[in-house]
Amino acid sequence: MKKIGLLFFVLFSTTLFAQIDRVDPAFWWVGMKNPKLQLLIHGAEICNRQVSVDYPGITLVKVNRACSPNYLFVSLELDPKTVKAGKFQFRLKQPDQPDLIVNYELKNRRPGSAEREGFSSADVIYLLMPDRFANGNQANDNVDSLPDKADRSKLDGRHGGDIQGIVDHLDYIKQLGATAIWCTPVLENNYQHASYHGYAISDYYKVDPRFGSNDDYCKFVKASHDKGLKVIMDLVSNHCGIWAWWMSDLPFEDWIHQWPDFTQTNHKASTIKDIHAAQVDKKIFLDGWFEKTMPDMNQKNPYFWTYFIQNSIWWIENADIDGIRMDTYPYNDRDAMAQWAKAITDEYPHFNLVGETWLFNPQDIAFWQKDAVNSLHYNSQLPTVMDFITQNALSTCFNEHGNPWEDKGMNRLYNSISNDYLYANVNNILVFAENHDTQRLNYLLDGNFNKFKMAMTFLMTTRGIPEIYYGSEIGMTGNKNLGDGDIRRDFPGGWKGDSINAFTATGRTATENQYYDFMSKLLNWRKTKPVIHTGLLTHYVPDNDVYVYFRYNEKDKIMVILNNNETNQTLELNRYAESIENKVIGTDVLTGKTYDLKSDFQVPPQTALILELK
Repeated sequence: MKKIGLLFFVLFSTTLFAQIDRVDPAFWWVGMKNPKLQLLIHGAEICNRQVSVDYPGITLVKVNRACSPNYLFVSLELDPKTVKAGKFQFRLKQPDQPDLIVNYELKNRRPGSAEREGFSSADVIYLLMPDRFANGNQANDNVDSLPDKADRSKLDGRHGGDIQGIVDHLDYIKQLGATAIWCTPVLENNYQHASYHGYAISDYYKVDPRFGSNDDYCKFVKASHDKGLKVIMDLVSNHCGIWAWWMSDLPFEDWIHQWPDFTQTNHKASTIKDIHAAQVDKKIFLDGWFEKTMPDMNQKNPYFWTYFIQNSIWWIENADIDGIRMDTYPYNDRDAMAQWAKAITDEYPHFNLVGETWLFNPQDIAFWQKDAVNSLHYNSQLPTVMDFITQNALSTCFNEHGNPWEDKGMNRLYNSISNDYLYANVNNILVFAENHDTQRLNYLLDGNFNKFKMAMTFLMTTRGIPEIYYGSEIGMTGNKNLGDGDIRRDFPGGWKGDSINAFTATGRTATENQYYDFMSKLLNWRKTKPVIHTGLLTHYVPDNDVYVYFRYNEKDKIMVILNNNETNQTLELNRYAESIENKVIGTDVLTGKTYDLKSDFQVPPQTALILELK
């Protein structure tokens, strides 16, 4: 691919009167642990201007000029002992031209901001796509300046869901028993079509106006906190959208990875760790574009990477979010990502970050978790990774049966958990059965409610941080083979005029209530159980496709039984004596039925039991 500015775009024209059209970040805070601040200033032909600032506690370290004449990168240092919150000005001077003025503000941080608690294994994450969840403000369905218009008849079109729609249904999420909300990206996506998913960001400092405003997003976070719900922001460092604001005027030629001809990533994440990998294969994986409309960002450009790190911190501080989910994690430069994660966790030691580690064996996923042991001596500094191995097991295990030597049926779950020795922190693993990129679980299970209950019981009682995908709790389905839009259908009742309103018990069908009631009971029970959040786990090799495991701490012990058979199975309790110990009674959380642990008992077909032992 040839130089972007020459092949695809026209550079900004020089105006008769120079002016500043952008400063990122637009404001900052005093009291940050890192005293350094980089300002990106954009305006026509400003590169030769001299920058000055006169404000107590601020030192102008350096003014860096870019390849484009329309940028300045201003490096500042804020003295933590003397700098105070307040408004002031930067002055950009050039002989024989009027001065340009940049108004700026330093703000005070929220009390306790640095000590904020991120999401953890005590949470259940509710993943939703804002465009497909609920339309709370029809006035913002279309925006003149953005080309992709609302059309609910198209599976890959925008449907009009927004931030207000989420706010309107926070009580629904809370009553379900979820404790954290992960929204797919809400930042501006100036994409020609299929912009609803948000993963081709065009402005990292601006919420897409079809979702709302920056203020709307901040109000959503506060409203969530008021109801005891955390918020996780979805960001993308690997690529931006082809219509990102800087693509018409790149600061540096290496702001993005450029090729003589379009080169797509080879998706071979193994090259990152492969000691025998050819350099050309590594380069194509890391620097190749995700697709033609998603330019690959260059994390080795120090100005871009400082920009991105500051952007993440800006959203944490400004919106008061509780976590970040980073898309396509291994596709980025690994040293840069370690720098990003460390910069954030240095500033916020109790914050949490999760990376999308869509890889196909546990050792590859474990490599990306903070403090993982590996011969490359690499430390990602990333607290949480996504367990795609267990997700794959959950998507297949309930539709098959296997002997102990086969990786089928319940053996898939056992084998997945048996790899936990690879992980530095088994509690900081995101576990899930489905998400916005995978087949819908209920489609794979062909609507079998008993299989669904087993899957969700496992998800909510195994180690790690569970995530559920919006609509799963009412039995929503969808077939990815028909396109991503089919697994991202609108939540029924989120739009005015919907014939079914699944946000209320009276609006749901009998089947939807069956799913919802089960999920609500399970999630609300889990919410109060530290033994599930952080307790130890002992599991037993599945016997005739019956999987048994225990969660326990000094106070409580839970016995989980999954019978994946179409027939009753006798549970011979002597086999589990080392875990049952002196407990004599087990009460099922889901049904209230009591089981005598002094004698063997029958487990009904396709049944999950969660026994609290006494």
